[in-house]
Amino acid sequence: MAAPGVTVFVCVSCRDGDDAHLRPGAALLEALRARLGERKIDIAVEPVECLAVCKRPATVAFAGAGKWTYVIGDLDGGLHLDDVIDSAQSFAATDNGVVAWKDRPDCFKKGVVSRTPPLP
Repeated sequence: MAAPGVTVFVCVSCRDGDDAHLRPGAALLEALRARLGERKIDIAVEPVECLAVCKRPATVAFAGAGKWTYVIGDLDGGLHLDDVIDSAQSFAATDNGVVAWKDRPDCFKKGVVSRTPPLP
């Protein structure tokens, strides 16, 4: 069973550059699942067809019931895997989804595309 409090949605449809077959989000999804297995961490990770941030691949969203949702772009599966996992764990540990600025890795600080409030 996945850790409560967070689902990481990974956009798998964005393309990078001129290569129509290169999908950075799809590669991030595979690498993220593998790293979670290596670290023996159970976080829900789900592919999504589009997060509408096509110019900033790879993109993820952190979501949880009753929490703010963050959309984060400009992620590199080779560089940011552990940062994404650590950020997801920090997000899950909050009551409202707001992760303190000082507790965010640089890719989270610089990559935030949006923060959406929870439904009432």
